[in-house]
Amino acid sequence: MSRSHGRRYDDEPKLNKKKVAATIIALLVIIMVIASIILAINNKSKNKPEIEMSPEYFSAYTDSKWTVINSKGEQFSDVISDEMIIVPNKSAEVFIVTADVDFDNDTYSTKAVNSKGEQLFTNYENVNAIVNYETVDDVWYDSEVLSFQKDGKYGLIDFSGNEVLAPDYESITALKGITKNVLIKKDGKVGLFNTTSKSVVANSDYSTIKALGTTYNDGYIVENSDKKYGILDSNGGVILEPKYDEVLNVFGSGKYVVKEKGNTELISEDGTVLLKSGFDKIISINADNVVIEKSKKCGVITVDGTEIIKPQYDTITHSFADYYIVSSKNKYGVVNSMNEVAIELKYKNIDYRSDIASLVCENSDYTTDIYSRELQYIVTGTVSEVNTDDGYIRMRIGEDYKYYNLQYQEINSKDALKNNTLFLVKENGKYGYVNANNEKVVDCIYDDAKEQNKYGFCAVKKDGKWGALQSNGAVVQEPDVDMENNLNIDFIGTWHYSENAELNAYTK
Repeated sequence: MSRSHGRRYDDEPKLNKKKVAATIIALLVIIMVIASIILAINNKSKNKPEIEMSPEYFSAYTDSKWTVINSKGEQFSDVISDEMIIVPNKSAEVFIVTADVDFDNDTYSTKAVNSKGEQLFTNYENVNAIVNYETVDDVWYDSEVLSFQKDGKYGLIDFSGNEVLAPDYESITALKGITKNVLIKKDGKVGLFNTTSKSVVANSDYSTIKALGTTYNDGYIVENSDKKYGILDSNGGVILEPKYDEVLNVFGSGKYVVKEKGNTELISEDGTVLLKSGFDKIISINADNVVIEKSKKCGVITVDGTEIIKPQYDTITHSFADYYIVSSKNKYGVVNSMNEVAIELKYKNIDYRSDIASLVCENSDYTTDIYSRELQYIVTGTVSEVNTDDGYIRMRIGEDYKYYNLQYQEINSKDALKNNTLFLVKENGKYGYVNANNEKVVDCIYDDAKEQNKYGFCAVKKDGKWGALQSNGAVVQEPDVDMENNLNIDFIGTWHYSENAELNAYTK
């Protein structure tokens, strides 16, 4: 019998069982390897035994000597000095050491060194940090540039040693309380240099320069050689020519307060006088409303002199929109622009926190009532931390800490502290730690404890003394450190933050 032309074989094809079995085994091996890799990745992600980050550096003091440590708590034994060692940028391995101190003649020299104690930038003399401060407890250094000397004049270099400003200046100093800009003095006159853009903002043409507000973005008050005052913007552009007897630190909505021939005036950017009577003092400006003081009481008027809130309060501070924080007889509350009470005058103090869009109202017991911008009561507690980058608010409520997102919805600590390996828990009045899987890592045996810091260390308290745990829960510093006088409880390895906050250093 003839067969179909499409058939090539006389019989049905047979499976090669050995080849099939080998193929299946190979596939199973591949699947198992992939599964193992995925499992390992998941376990690493969940357990996160280590916190990986770029190293940071800190001044430290021990055995009557100054030194430097890194964010693992390791000391650089080659960096030792009798004088304080400055770490101007904690992300840069550049440390400023003082030497050749002569107290009788009040002279000294400075140099930059690395973690091995090797001198950096040897082609520059007296390389130094530029110190700034808001208060004695809030001292910092410019993190973009360092000063140096040549032939008795000052210039600037960056942290790689590149010259960014020639040594042509009599002095280079910080503008108090203001970041990103320094004062440069030449031929007895001062100008401004922006340390981020590495550019001169204002030439050295002025007798004095001071900040108009609290940040460099607010601009500057300048004085010329005729003792007349004006205003520059943050880029050095002239807002008001220096022709006024005085410029006050009061501004807003393109309006400024100046003095002419003993009279206080509210003016616009083009110099037009908007208001010059109906008040004894101008306190603040928001849009077309002006908070004023008259007969030692505060009220609100418009730029055309119309009274909005009669001068009847001891203090008035604009918070947001049409709402004002007011006080009378040391009691604070909130009113609107029609003087309608939005929050009763019953608090010890009230602050508006723009970073969390909330009114923080302090009670007599130092707890705070939190209100939203809609004037809705949210919660009572103490705001202990606001982290807008990671989007959470940490509050102490009673004896416990709770976390909220920036909309004040309560969240888990694991959702807030995304980089942590350990998370604080409390059982029967004692503190311990769990991992991201909620598995107990440290038993609840401590009387008090802090959440893990960004460097992986946890401060724990037992029997009145503090110690520290590392990122896997192991004890790195036994709880035997007295920190009764410390405002900041923090550890990096065996080093703890100094009780003298002005030093901004660690010790042990």
